[in-house]
Amino acid sequence: MLTATNIHKRYGTVEVLKGVDITINKGEVVSIVGPSGSGKSTLLHILGTLDKPDNGEVLLHSQHITKLQGNALSSFRNKHIGFVFQFHHLLPEFSALENVCIPGWLRSKNKAEVKAKATELLTILGLSHRIDNKPNQLSGGEQQRVAVARALINSPDIVFADEPTGNLDTANAKELHQLFFDLRKQFQQTFLIVTHNEDLAQLSDRVLQMKDGKIV
Repeated sequence: MLTATNIHKRYGTVEVLKGVDITINKGEVVSIVGPSGSGKSTLLHILGTLDKPDNGEVLLHSQHITKLQGNALSSFRNKHIGFVFQFHHLLPEFSALENVCIPGWLRSKNKAEVKAKATELLTILGLSHRIDNKPNQLSGGEQQRVAVARALINSPDIVFADEPTGNLDTANAKELHQLFFDLRKQFQQTFLIVTHNEDLAQLSDRVLQMKDGKIV
């Protein structure tokens, strides 16, 4: 489903990625692990179209996404890709429900349909009683589950998660780990996760180890 070939990335004089190849199949939960500075997050951002490689190509369902630019890139990302970050990046002035709806509304979908799906997702994630609460009224674990719902609102082909449990305590981290696998079972959702959490990594279908800008 997702294939990246010979990905190189340099920032100034520092070569961060040194020819990375990776393939992710539909319905897989794959974790990337490795020491800080090994290139994990840079690779994730390139695969997720948030950054561009200096060389190499990324294909999602045979679409050369590294060649997309401007509005075409933004539209493709909104339709096909979801993101969950260590810090949830929820908009503080909006409710949990509104935060989840925003990517769907940006895609110009029917507002009522988006709201209904957002409510369904928040209910699945155990937040039906929190839909009208703003982020500052939610716990860290609840905020991250809202972020997961937001990532799923447009039924993306793949969700990229960058240290999704890095800001959570052990109990909430375990709940979020299980959630990824519940979502895979329920929706055949594909996840690519960058993590330092060994427990999450070992639950994954595959673990890819990065070192010095390469998958080893």
